[in-house]
Amino acid sequence: MASKLQEYRDTLERNLMDKSKPWTKFFEKAESKTGVNRVYLFVGLVAFTGLYLVFGFGAELICNSIGFVYPAYMSMKALESPVKDDDTKWLTYWVVYACFSVVEYFSDFIVGWFPLYWLIKCIFIIWCYLPTDYNGSLIIYNRIIRPYYQKHHTRIDDIASSGKDFLYKTLTNNDVTNSMVS
Repeated sequence: MASKLQEYRDTLERNLMDKSKPWTKFFEKAESKTGVNRVYLFVGLVAFTGLYLVFGFGAELICNSIGFVYPAYMSMKALESPVKDDDTKWLTYWVVYACFSVVEYFSDFIVGWFPLYWLIKCIFIIWCYLPTDYNGSLIIYNRIIRPYYQKHHTRIDDIASSGKDFLYKTLTNNDVTNSMVS
């Protein structure tokens, strides 16, 4: 158990020291100003954020920012890089995030009587974008979303095409256009 914890600590420290990561400069500056090791600063920040997500005001904004800011930044970096594998990884994250957002809309009543909701959602979102080869978004996409899509994509394409045709006919119909202008 102790060796596993040490392994996690070493991995965390390596990631906090990695100059290619966007957070390295922040932790480097905080470490030099406070004299506190950046691993402890990170753990303190995680603990504070976790407590705030349970008890603080605006937990929804904090949680959604955590699910948006870093992934958006990394998606933009991926788009600007010549490597296309990272584009697929971040596109997969956004598909999972969008599906989760739709499902979450219908379960909004849970938030009122489940005080740990924002903390659990935040942990889930971070799991979805962990910088590993097989993170949560890839697992959810491959096990849930992709099989559903493969089973129903023809029907979805037909509905989308019919909707597009209907919208085009409606908007190009002279009677409708003239009555809207008048």
